[in-house]
Amino acid sequence: MRLLRPAGEDRDDGTEKDDAALLRAVAGGDAEALGALYDRHAGWLHARLGRRCADAETVREVLQDTFVTVWRSAASHRGTQVGGWLWVIASRRLVDAMRAGARVERLPGTAPEALAPSAEERVLAGLEYGDVGTALAGISPELREVLRATVVDGLSTREAAALLGIPEGTVKTRAMRARRELRAALERLAPDGGACGGALGGTA
Repeated sequence: MRLLRPAGEDRDDGTEKDDAALLRAVAGGDAEALGALYDRHAGWLHARLGRRCADAETVREVLQDTFVTVWRSAASHRGTQVGGWLWVIASRRLVDAMRAGARVERLPGTAPEALAPSAEERVLAGLEYGDVGTALAGISPELREVLRATVVDGLSTREAAALLGIPEGTVKTRAMRARRELRAALERLAPDGGACGGALGGTA
């Protein structure tokens, strides 16, 4: 595999079509296409995995395993967004790695312990329940996914664009719209303002 580079270098606005073409080439055994796909997506995948797992070596191994799986399974891709498909593979590999690590570290005769929730999971819980969750449910899915990428995962505009398969300008526009709509929904739920809206202040 090539050395990890920031995702989004040399990308144009036809990202999703390009990604689909690369996957078809990978399915045909084209290693150069796999390298190009890696260059496009490894940056944001690494960032997102790193926010779920603090162990850098595990993250590197999971990232490599993800693209090994892509090499073996590219032909199974069926029209879903390529970034989302890659994340499904990566997140499953991470869960497997964390479970394997927990089994190794568990002492004989002790009861299994649940994995501590990651920072992302804690933030997601805060977004999905209470007033914020109610407000989120009222905005469109494409705006929600931008908020998750930029607020929950902390991805840059370029990384979020690679994840979602949309241009960087669209990420910025949707992020601003999402914040406005979420703030308005929170104000309707809590007319006195509350603290939740403040956490979402600013622009992407």
